[in-house]
Amino acid sequence: MIDIVEAKFITSAPNVNAAPESEEQNEVVFMARSNVGKSSLLNALTNHKGLAKVSSTPGKTKLINYFDVTFLNRESSEKLVAKFVDLPGFGYAKVAKSLKHDWEKNLTDYIANREEIKIFIHLIDCRHPHLEIDTAVSDFLFSTARENQYILQIFTKIDKLNQKEQSALRKEFPNALMVSSAKKRGINKIVQVIYGILQEKTDEG
Repeated sequence: MIDIVEAKFITSAPNVNAAPESEEQNEVVFMARSNVGKSSLLNALTNHKGLAKVSSTPGKTKLINYFDVTFLNRESSEKLVAKFVDLPGFGYAKVAKSLKHDWEKNLTDYIANREEIKIFIHLIDCRHPHLEIDTAVSDFLFSTARENQYILQIFTKIDKLNQKEQSALRKEFPNALMVSSAKKRGINKIVQVIYGILQEKTDEG
């Protein structure tokens, strides 16, 4: 059994050049279109209600936010430390074009150049699985990710779909995970998967 036993905010950075040095080399990046439930998921995963600020205003977070997270393997008592990285939401609306350009460049630079990243977590609203912007982000990730980086696709707000719709989504995206932060469904599975990938990457290193 794997649990996240500690999580704390570390710092914010406007771009990859201002990103903190990472001793453990374990960064898990969370990225999503605005209002998909990224902050709610971060809070649910860490069991820390106020860790990531949940906003009703899309595009509120303009900085890259870093959190130190400690995983505990209950069977072996071993701990694994990682950084959860909360990227600004993409596809926001009420932002000046000049700022939007700089903002998106910072995100793409970060994704392409940050070697400490071990896992990209791309969150998608389960009710809108085929939006052009999500497809573009997914294509970008698969085209830029290194061999030692893992891409994990997670569909949020799964409680909004009925069983038939959920089954169809699972069939279409067999490698994706499904989660409902509100109903606490799928949270533990995501923690186990993230830990397993990081442990595997650590063993390889």
